[in-house]
Amino acid sequence: MKSKTSFVCSACGHQSPKWLGQCPACSAWNTHEEGVAPPRKEAWRGDVSLIRALGDIADRELARYTSGIEEFDRVLGGGLVPGSLVLVAGDPGIGKSTLLLEAASAYARRGLRVLYVSAEESERQLRFRSRRLSGIEHSIQVLASTRLDAVAPAVEAAELDVLIVDSVQTLHREGATTAPGSAGQVRDNALYFMELAKRTHVPVLLVGHVTKEGTVAGPRTVEHLVDAVLYLEGDPFHPYRVLRAAKNRFGPTHEAGMFEMGDHGLREVQNPSEFLLQERHADSSGSVVTVAMEGTRSILLEVQALVARAGYGSARRVAMGPDPRRVAVILAVLERRARLDLSASEVFLNVAGGFSIAEPAADLALALAVASSYYDKPVDPRCVAVGEIGLAGEVRRVSRLGLRLKEAARLGFTTALVPGRDRSVGDGASGLRVVPVSRIDEALDAALGNSRQVEQRHG
Repeated sequence: MKSKTSFVCSACGHQSPKWLGQCPACSAWNTHEEGVAPPRKEAWRGDVSLIRALGDIADRELARYTSGIEEFDRVLGGGLVPGSLVLVAGDPGIGKSTLLLEAASAYARRGLRVLYVSAEESERQLRFRSRRLSGIEHSIQVLASTRLDAVAPAVEAAELDVLIVDSVQTLHREGATTAPGSAGQVRDNALYFMELAKRTHVPVLLVGHVTKEGTVAGPRTVEHLVDAVLYLEGDPFHPYRVLRAAKNRFGPTHEAGMFEMGDHGLREVQNPSEFLLQERHADSSGSVVTVAMEGTRSILLEVQALVARAGYGSARRVAMGPDPRRVAVILAVLERRARLDLSASEVFLNVAGGFSIAEPAADLALALAVASSYYDKPVDPRCVAVGEIGLAGEVRRVSRLGLRLKEAARLGFTTALVPGRDRSVGDGASGLRVVPVSRIDEALDAALGNSRQVEQRHG
């Protein structure tokens, strides 16, 4: 039988019978590569012999496998669902293999049968790494191979509870015309493990790599195939790692778990607010604490600002952590609505610990940090600020304010600047003096007091 050639987009996996300059699916240029079209395979179809009404299907809670690593289970939505396919992605060297090896050990200690398929390390390399990590359960079954044709029979013959594959990019089939890690190869591997998980009800954890653009390596169809996509992120110059859920069919998305990388592996951080604020200098100007939401968890973060006179040329605006576009809006509002002359000043903004803030609830803290550095007047170190800033200078409501203030009160903060029209404070304000502010100039006066008013009179 004559094999047919096909052109596959390396960015999204789109197939075409002829070469195309621009991919019609993802609009990428010069990404179509020639290869032999893979034979059409029969996909998993479930039980097609019985059609039933949705109401006739037994409605019971999904049983989950819990590892005992609370931060890991939290991101999964409470545990690993049998028959699910989970993709754990991250930059090379960020700690994906370490996290999953510790998770495999945790599952094995609970009596589950775990198979760790290592396609990146040999058996001896994996054993050597397990010696460095603390508390690794040695009953984990290990299969080291890069050939999917050798892995598949062993996996299907074994009686498993959990399967971990490290990684989906390095496994390949015998006789495949595409190189390991190519779009078609990664898609075929993910499709095989999806069929395996649904057919055997064994949950599968796949390790995936991230490209320099920050997306999962391989076609985007892989993210659509899996049930959950977890990203392990972190600054290489900081010890902490954050595990985020970008997609989860069996739990909340944008949930986050925090870990600290040490000499003996990853250690979960159960109180990230205290961990991130432990090195804060409370008497410094330009420092304000806000409360951000990471999924269902509230985390206190320190926002830092430095306003300095521009020496020459145009003044720079540098944001490390906050969204640069929101920073530009906040600075414009401060100049127009609060009369801060920032045109000849350079503004640097940072979130301590290398964290990122994307939600608008941090706007008020960013504005107060800039004003505090501008006037060189510290904000009360026991004060938190939460609120979105509009273009007219108004302070707008945010979601789950009561939960945010409850976390601030638990950590000993005594004052909270909140949107003036928000009536959802509830019981979260217990132990806090809540200061409602409706406009940005009111917030600056409440946080900086007389120093701002004296500066305005002299100005």
